Amino acid sequence: MTTVIRVQNQETESGRHTIQDDKPPSLGCFGWFIIFIAIIITIGLFPVTMFMCIKIVKEYERAVIFRLGRIVDKKPKGPGIFFVLPCTDTFRKVDLRTVTFDIPAQEFLTKDSVTVSVDGVVYFRVFDPICSVANVSNADHATRLLAQTTLRNVLGTKSLSELLSDREGISYNMQTALDEATSVWGIKVERVEIKDVKLPIQLQRAMAAEAEAAREARAKVIAAEGEMNASRALKEASLVISESPSALQLRYLQTLSAIAAERNSTIIFPVPIDIIQHFTSKKNE
Repeated sequence: MTTVIRVQNQETESGRHTIQDDKPPSLGCFGWFIIFIAIIITIGLFPVTMFMCIKIVKEYERAVIFRLGRIVDKKPKGPGIFFVLPCTDTFRKVDLRTVTFDIPAQEFLTKDSVTVSVDGVVYFRVFDPICSVANVSNADHATRLLAQTTLRNVLGTKSLSELLSDREGISYNMQTALDEATSVWGIKVERVEIKDVKLPIQLQRAMAAEAEAAREARAKVIAAEGEMNASRALKEASLVISESPSALQLRYLQTLSAIAAERNSTIIFPVPIDIIQHFTSKKNE
């Protein structure tokens, strides 16, 4: 037996996953001989080797131990104190805290051939320390590079209007794509957010002019509708006044009251044309 961990890639509905064998690793006769010598040296030089054997990891860290270059256990060590053998054991600490990094601004062409620049932010953490050490050389750097390419790939299939109006959907698609790709590395992508969308200055001016023209068109339509409604109301009012001559006199008095309330120096008093015609007819006689 010469294998320590057998990694099998299985295609499932959720993607590719890494499966580790539960069997203990076999180091061979020569490997066990080296370990036996290391144990004897450790016991013989115990006061000195004690400081070399005892290691401590913090609450948010885990340690992956390699014995003669092979992973010792399927579970990482920690938090707290653990022991290693000098000369044969090495270990790597893995931070389990959530890591945040900014995606540099990426310039690309949208689906409708518009050049835009978009940046974002990604939150991820390590959920399997052994996979993050054994399956990729640098999980943090690999996740950063993958986030940049995923941002360009996802946004390249969207139009400008979709990019400006559907940020939540784009963020969710990016998170799903990143999570599926980094699961074999022991990485869990918790959140992806689009920070800023930068448009060319000429395009900004064109969009502003288009929006202003659309607002002016809506204002003209609203004003025309107001004039139409006002003319209908005046027509109805004239029909009501024509049915009752006294209503016209009351309207005159109401208008005079409104003018007097404003304290104007000039008051216009309406005089019926019939009265003026009466005086003019007497003068002609």
